[in-house]
Amino acid sequence: MSRDKIAAYQQQQKRNLSPREVEAMAFTKAALMLEDAKKHIDNITEYSKALRFNHLLWTIIQADLTDPENQLPPEIKANVMSLSIFVDKQTTKALRSTTVNDLDVLININRNLAAGLRSTPETAAAGAPAAPSTAGSP
Repeated sequence: MSRDKIAAYQQQQKRNLSPREVEAMAFTKAALMLEDAKKHIDNITEYSKALRFNHLLWTIIQADLTDPENQLPPEIKANVMSLSIFVDKQTTKALRSTTVNDLDVLININRNLAAGLRSTPETAAAGAPAAPSTAGSP
């Protein structure tokens, strides 16, 4: 299959994703970038690139939470905002220390959120609670 056809297929796939799926993919991408940074801790360029991507993702989340059209309940908004502030502080700490353990905290948060976003209400009722989409979508 040619690269053009693969790119067209990937674009079509993205169009068919729900907001929750897109958010889950973003959290997964951030976690994978941070995992890769752990493997190459001496490569400060890749290390900081992964942390900058994670910071950008969480900045977008913060902006969405403050959008008047965001339909999440106030309590959930407050909880996600508190988590995002923690992530900001942890990101700064990781940039200063370049310690693998500081990345692990961020990786775990992102992976858990991605898993929650991928779960359905039926799955959540059977076990783990589903994390709501910050976009307020079902």
